[in-house]
Amino acid sequence: MQKMIGFDVYGTLVDPVDMGQHLQQLIGDKAQEFSQLWHDKKVEYAFRRGLMQQYEDFGVCTQQALQYCLSVFNVTLSNSEQQDLLAKFSQLKAFDDVIPGLALLRNQGHTLAAFSNGPEVAVRTLMRNSGVLPQLHDVISVDDLKTFKPNPAVYDYLMTRTKSDLNHCWMVSSNPWDVIGAKAAGLNTAWIQRDSKKIFDPWGIEPDITVGNLIELSEQLDSL
Repeated sequence: MQKMIGFDVYGTLVDPVDMGQHLQQLIGDKAQEFSQLWHDKKVEYAFRRGLMQQYEDFGVCTQQALQYCLSVFNVTLSNSEQQDLLAKFSQLKAFDDVIPGLALLRNQGHTLAAFSNGPEVAVRTLMRNSGVLPQLHDVISVDDLKTFKPNPAVYDYLMTRTKSDLNHCWMVSSNPWDVIGAKAAGLNTAWIQRDSKKIFDPWGIEPDITVGNLIELSEQLDSL
């Protein structure tokens, strides 16, 4: 049965911690640690802004998280170095399984959309640069609603934009909080467990499917 599938972007389709390679020449051996904290902090800032109803787009969350990390690691970067670093987010690489996995899903007749906390223009540029965009039918951003996942309204918006329903709409993410948010809103969900050591949050809400990559996802969905 054909499905509408929304894919989280950062951590699911592309690797945000890949920023470590760009940080290496600026920060040295703390680059990966800096990159992980930067990623975690920008997600935290989005959560907080959503709860406070003080919306600024994900680019602002990313920039402010960078300022936080620079202070934590006692690193000084010029404004131009910071802007160059922020621009690198449009050049993140897709995980190796993403393009072939999306191609398999598309060939199965499913409708595929990137569904992100990032602004649509930024996400579309990232998807184009990473080679993922040709496999997608649409790019959808929570920026249209001026809030962030996991607000239930954003998952309803995914269905509205794609003209799908709870029976046919799936959310696919490597982030447990995203999977839990979508499942709580009534969507079908798949958790991409890219790291076998990563633990799913014990909230009593489980994904419908757990797989290691998108190729495995295509195999699982094909059997449903």
